[in-house]
Amino acid sequence: MSISSRDALGGRAAIAGIGATEFSKDSGRSELKLAVEAVHTALVDAGLSPADVDGLVTFTMDTSPEITVAQAAGIGELSFFSRIHYGGGAACATVQQAALAVAAGVAEVVVCYRAFNERSGRRFGSGVQHREPSAEGAALGWNLPFGLLTPGSWVAMTAQRYLHTYGLTPEAFGHVAVTDRRHAANNPAAYFYEKPITLADHADSRWIAEPLRLLDCCQETDGGQAIVVTSAERARDLPQPPAVIVAAAQGAARAQEQMTSFYRDDLTGLPETGVVARQLWQTSGLAPGDMDVGIIYDHFTPFVLMQLEEFGFCKPGEAAEFVAADVLPLNTHGGQLGEAYLHGMNGIAEAVRQLRGTSVNQIPGAARTLVTAGTGVPTSGLILGADG
Repeated sequence: MSISSRDALGGRAAIAGIGATEFSKDSGRSELKLAVEAVHTALVDAGLSPADVDGLVTFTMDTSPEITVAQAAGIGELSFFSRIHYGGGAACATVQQAALAVAAGVAEVVVCYRAFNERSGRRFGSGVQHREPSAEGAALGWNLPFGLLTPGSWVAMTAQRYLHTYGLTPEAFGHVAVTDRRHAANNPAAYFYEKPITLADHADSRWIAEPLRLLDCCQETDGGQAIVVTSAERARDLPQPPAVIVAAAQGAARAQEQMTSFYRDDLTGLPETGVVARQLWQTSGLAPGDMDVGIIYDHFTPFVLMQLEEFGFCKPGEAAEFVAADVLPLNTHGGQLGEAYLHGMNGIAEAVRQLRGTSVNQIPGAARTLVTAGTGVPTSGLILGADG
């Protein structure tokens, strides 16, 4: 069951630096090089040096180990290092791990990073090519023989049920794609800079796995992103305005699988997101109406709608109208559909920019941001706030 009281983490740590490589389809360099570039850029942004770092956190899916990044980046001794499982679901949990280490006094400066050549190297969208036997792989074994080989096909099953239950058409997903691309069009760092789309463009894009079209699916990107976490007190003495970690949570639901939780009682929602939502609202004492910006993980458009519903921004089946009405500014960097697919880490950076007042699509007075991580898998989330 979810926690029933506030935890003690909120407000004790902050994001003091962000840094990224360019986002491309062919980086021309190793994933280790991308990781080190992102780490160095984030440290410069924070006004810190590699010698200040004593902790590193990344994804189990990352190919650049913490000790290798430390050596290549000129970082010395490490007192904390950690990895989070479940692909994009790990994004916000890397920051949670860093904040826990800082709050417990295990480390003073922790850098979270994610780097991959996901377009020019291993492409996740190509689906399952080979898998060593494992307990978690057994769940996939029930679906692969029937042609469900790719992330798009796994999400399509749930998306189809969502449309059927609420009497909607695939156009409902188009509002997310149009919103993301509108913001990406203003973002020079985005792959789809100056390339907005319309609902008609969405409807005309080719099928990938019905009811998902090409413009419902995130990009495949080469690049790296890093986030520097330290204590809220220390962050106040550094060059950038702190993005305080107001709340952080992880969540896995009953009958949870990785992308193929088709044996749940209801396929129209994302219960793992509900677990995270309840923790974030409980710990922060905040509510949906208190959020100024939503950075909602958008590997596939249907799951954006379901996340908004799980967090209570609207009732089940009403998220498409909510997005179309532009009630909550969403994915102001362009999201993974428009800016880059960095397993959600670039979304955390955008949440920080909104609090600093430096986003290319700045929301005036933004003081609280909600960030979510990958869904369909065990997931995580953050509420970040401006200092003071």
